[in-house]
Amino acid sequence: MPSSRPSRARRGHGARAIVVAVLAGLAAALLPAAAAHAEERTVRGGRLDWGIKSSFQSYVTGPIAHGSWNLQGGAATVGGSQFRFHSAQGSYDPASGAFSAGFSGGVHFTGHKKGSSYQLDLTISRPTVKVSGGSGTLYADMVSKAKGTGKVTSTAQVPLASLNLSGINMKGGSGPIALTNIPATLTAQGAKAFAGYYTAGTRLDPVSLSTDLAAATGKKPADKPSKKPGDPGDSGAKDSKDGKDGKDGKKDAKGKKAKAAGRFEDAAVDWGVRRTFREYVSGSIAKGKWTLTSGAQDGGALFRFPRGEGSYDEKKRTLDADFTGAVRFTGKHGLDIGLSRVAVGVKDGKGTLYADVDSGDFTKKKAPLVTFTGAGLAGLKPKDGLIAVTEAPAKLTADGARAFGSMYKAGTAMDPVSLAVAVDEKAELPALPDLGSAAESGSAKSPDAAKDARPKTEQAAKSADDTSDSSAALPITVGAVAALLVAAAIAFGIVRKRRATRTAGTPDDSVGTP
Repeated sequence: MPSSRPSRARRGHGARAIVVAVLAGLAAALLPAAAAHAEERTVRGGRLDWGIKSSFQSYVTGPIAHGSWNLQGGAATVGGSQFRFHSAQGSYDPASGAFSAGFSGGVHFTGHKKGSSYQLDLTISRPTVKVSGGSGTLYADMVSKAKGTGKVTSTAQVPLASLNLSGINMKGGSGPIALTNIPATLTAQGAKAFAGYYTAGTRLDPVSLSTDLAAATGKKPADKPSKKPGDPGDSGAKDSKDGKDGKDGKKDAKGKKAKAAGRFEDAAVDWGVRRTFREYVSGSIAKGKWTLTSGAQDGGALFRFPRGEGSYDEKKRTLDADFTGAVRFTGKHGLDIGLSRVAVGVKDGKGTLYADVDSGDFTKKKAPLVTFTGAGLAGLKPKDGLIAVTEAPAKLTADGARAFGSMYKAGTAMDPVSLAVAVDEKAELPALPDLGSAAESGSAKSPDAAKDARPKTEQAAKSADDTSDSSAALPITVGAVAALLVAAAIAFGIVRKRRATRTAGTPDDSVGTP
């Protein structure tokens, strides 16, 4: 006699139909969100950390080449052997995962000095990372002197290194993108541009980067409107600790400050103190950090002391300016050096950078730390409303040596000083290097310290042992899959419960799967 109950096959089809219906409904509900995340975005702000090839650095500075390297265009150092390039600009397509980010800054290597020139002379600048179809390439501007012939070649955006992106899904992100320790291999074109020091296929140092993504409006999602002193909502008052009380100058009938002749109220001075000192502070010996307060800003290779006010006399070629901001270096072995109330004076083509010093046994107000000379100091002539002194060579003074606990002698070369003074209200100060929201202010940590050194994007779901910060926006695939799995489990549970109630005690229904 035929059974009145549906067969297992028919019941199985019914169960699957219910699950498929649930999944289809959820997928339909999630599709609009996925489409919203698929909008193309602009890469704006971020950094790329890359040692190029650590053994090459050692060779250049070692006993054979007797050379050195210097940074260009705001590049910095991070960790023991990496260079940090900044201010990413580019594009990102969440739908395809296509990604392009160009960074600023460069490194110039020289070695094997012969007479007044160098046999080894190589500059790598403006690195650009492009990802398409699951493969990645690092490009860079290259200027090199060929090994042996001495022929100098300059080529823009050479495909320098191939990047291994296996296991990385670049699709679906809307928050900051981070790629960590991506394996890099020298290309054939890169080997040629590298002046013949290495062959194609040579392993280079891994590449790490992080970039911010801007919405269609061009504004970073996490950005807040920036304010300048005097903007609506800003009192215009300066921190009294920095020697500013916001009361300089008299007000006219309209309530505006009557600007005295030669008076300026918008200036900034950039100074990195000394590269090797920063590396010492954040390195394995001092294991310290620096802290910026009162408006000082970290530009990676330098500190910016903003909101400068003062006066200049073009005829006498003099300038005096006071700035806000303070920096304090702390670490082991008694390291504690505070610099605040930074000021700059220029006279007879020579500049002096001052600061209040709080350093152990040495405390002094407006101590002259370094002197600097360079183009733009002699005439102090504005161009387009801006007096600009760019990377003027600086030397430590006697007071500066005492400020740093006699770690360096007077006359030691320090980081260059850059000064910008707006003498016209329409003039804009040079932009500070944009390290992106993922950059940590006040410290220089190597990506090698990450607990999970595997290549990854911040959009990827974190593994059980990954303690890094999660992205602001997970890809729709991760959230959708999780939701669908939960829904599927619920649907199966409902089906099985109904079947169990209806067919309790039937052996053939209690085993197997629908």
